[in-house]
Amino acid sequence: MQKKSIYVAYTGGTIGMQRSDKGYIPVSGHLQRQLALMPEFHRPEMPDFTIHEYAPLMDSSDMTPEDWQHIAADIKAHYDEYDGFVILHGTDTMAFTASALSFMLENLGKPVIVTGSQIPLAELRSDGQIN
Repeated sequence: MQKKSIYVAYTGGTIGMQRSDKGYIPVSGHLQRQLALMPEFHRPEMPDFTIHEYAPLMDSSDMTPEDWQHIAADIKAHYDEYDGFVILHGTDTMAFTASALSFMLENLGKPVIVTGSQIPLAELRSDGQIN
């Protein structure tokens, strides 16, 4: 059986933030570095994944309908290359984005999961790994 392949679109949000003396901040490349250090994401039974980090990383409270269109277009552009899609998103407006995408991607034959976390992935007790 061929190994599955997942496209991860990292739009921003707490899941990939880094601790600083001013609190948690979005830092380009931080999420990928953290995932590389976590063996649970690289076990043989896990699907392969590609992370596309949006630039700039967005606070979800700033997400607009144009951003939803960008995410939908991103999924459509990579549809034939991947078995499923994960959208990493801030929790403030995640439900709005998920709802909009459900209409924009209606009858899509592959799963699209919109998720995030309350605690950054690199932090102790993060909910990011199980999400």
